[in-house]
Amino acid sequence: MAKAQAGSAKTTRKSAQARSAKHAEAAIGERRETDSMGEMFVPADALYGATTQRAVLNFPVSFRTVPQGQIEAHILLKKCCAEANAELGELAKDKASAIVAACTQLLEGFAEPAPFGLPHPLMRHFPIDVFQTGSGTSTNMNVNEVVANVASQRAGKAIGSKDPVHPNDHVNYGQSSNDTYPSSMQVAGAMRIASRLVPALERLARSLEEKAKRWDKVVKIGRTHLMDATPIRVGQEFSGYAAAARLAVVRAKAARDALALNMPIGGTAVGTGINAHPKFGRTVCARLSKASGVKFAEARNHFEAQSTRDCVVEAHGHLKTIAVSLTKIANDIRWLGSGPRCGLFELSLPATQPGSSIMPGKVNPVICESLMMVACQVVGNDAAVTMAGLGGVGSLLELNVAMPVIAERLIESIDLLANGCDMFRERLLDGLVLNESEATGTVERSLMMCTSLAPVIGYDNAAKVAKEAFKTGETVREYVLRNKLVEPKRLARLLDPTAMTKPGGKGPGGG
Repeated sequence: MAKAQAGSAKTTRKSAQARSAKHAEAAIGERRETDSMGEMFVPADALYGATTQRAVLNFPVSFRTVPQGQIEAHILLKKCCAEANAELGELAKDKASAIVAACTQLLEGFAEPAPFGLPHPLMRHFPIDVFQTGSGTSTNMNVNEVVANVASQRAGKAIGSKDPVHPNDHVNYGQSSNDTYPSSMQVAGAMRIASRLVPALERLARSLEEKAKRWDKVVKIGRTHLMDATPIRVGQEFSGYAAAARLAVVRAKAARDALALNMPIGGTAVGTGINAHPKFGRTVCARLSKASGVKFAEARNHFEAQSTRDCVVEAHGHLKTIAVSLTKIANDIRWLGSGPRCGLFELSLPATQPGSSIMPGKVNPVICESLMMVACQVVGNDAAVTMAGLGGVGSLLELNVAMPVIAERLIESIDLLANGCDMFRERLLDGLVLNESEATGTVERSLMMCTSLAPVIGYDNAAKVAKEAFKTGETVREYVLRNKLVEPKRLARLLDPTAMTKPGGKGPGGG
């Protein structure tokens, strides 16, 4: 797909550069467009115009376009801006209605599913590379042009006629790239967290909670530093994973709010709100809230909201923490499922695919590995977002100029985490099996059973019991009974593994 996009962009660039835009005639399949810089040749059926084509030619970098999620958010933002301008009497109702109808048509088109693994067909009208102008001006104008041309089509006019809607004068009225682009990335991120990530994390938490409840009476040996520790119930172990998932939900909602409650829209070029109605920002946010189901609020200080991307850095920090939590869960389960004969094998992981091209019958914990790689990418994205939050190359004057890469990494992290959670739950947790005999079989043999003896015979004597029992090959119980260190009935209470897992009171042995 990337090669195909690269080839198409290179061909378009070469054909445009091979002739002078000022003198040459348009080739078959092209039309002549103009913007404030002059003429450009544009594919005849493209919904974008000259400014977009300039950006396509200027930025042949990654051949990755701005994510569809942000394009959709940007279109939704334009729709709400037109509605707000009409409500405030800033834009003629016929112009506003045409913009709203065009945006609605595009959003409904995006709602239609794309062929599996392929870009949505509408994305060919949004071809600009991620690595473009740092303020996202190219994408803002791309959306402006597409909306204007769809409005023209709806009115029965030719594409590029700028009638009845002009991309700058009408679609972009009361706006600047400097407030729309950061706003659209926040809209995209907040809506995606609300609709995809939070539900995925809640489903994961419920699955882990079910396992914790089902396996709560099974006592196994705990481990710290990969070494034997005191007993723990399998249910307790999984309750920790479930709690981490629940905290991930809290963090995801905090990330959503960091994005949604500091909206730059209304600040226009530098935060002063020039060319926009004083109530424009709050009115747009009210429209966005109604349309999305997510509460959006205008920034209290537009100069901060536009000169920094701190709210996104904060939000992505929560996503990074979620990634770290998921890694812990996946890695623990991977270890507990190691084996089947020469590892721990306390858990049987579902066999999803052959594990080796050379070792017959081998099955690997591939779902765990996939989720752990998701976490690696999210942590890497966090580094990119952090650096871009600095402006890309250190502190820059007033406006952040690394916004497109921030938006792309944010959206990718949300999608990766949501998809990764669902994959982990569906393909691993739902089929996870507890090997109870393996889990419980090591408890009696653990030398750390001596921990409950320390309050009775002292730490040093308990340590001696562990060392001597290891030398003789005895269990702690066998060694203590043979050497008559504790009366048998009391020892039975002290070495009750289930009691060891219940905190509070006076411990497993009584006083």
